[in-house]
Amino acid sequence: MTENDYTLAWGLYAIAALGCLLVGFKLTGWMWRWLREPLRVVLAVLLLTPTIVDPAKDSFAPAIAITALDVAFKVGNNAWRAVSDFAMYGMGAFSLYFLFVLLRFPLEKRARERRVQAEAAARRQAAEDDQLVDQAPLAAERRDRYRDAPPPGAPATLRGGGRVEPRL
Repeated sequence: MTENDYTLAWGLYAIAALGCLLVGFKLTGWMWRWLREPLRVVLAVLLLTPTIVDPAKDSFAPAIAITALDVAFKVGNNAWRAVSDFAMYGMGAFSLYFLFVLLRFPLEKRARERRVQAEAAARRQAAEDDQLVDQAPLAAERRDRYRDAPPPGAPATLRGGGRVEPRL
């Protein structure tokens, strides 16, 4: 295998692995967050972990492929090396994930408290607005702007036959 073939093979594998990651993200999208995120980390470790195949040539291959081929066809002794690489990369990935969780937790807690305070303030403001509306007369009430209906014995000009002037 020439250097160009080796690079081309890794490029094709990288594209395929990213596609599989995208499918894995879509498949785990409906899950509870504390289950979904570790599963995504495991999937990324499985797909993106390289392992050395030939120490003399510095040739690497995907650890999942080496493990599957060694177990299925019982050829070579690289399966244990690939499993140890999985463990090492998995430990590093989960350490970073737990660090991310520890940093995210107080930020989410603070955001949740701010959201509760904002909702309480909005409820208080709505209650105050309702009180003001209940206390203040509406401008569109008929009594405020126009003369009440005239009594039945009033002259025709007041009963609607003439012009009605608004009160000032």
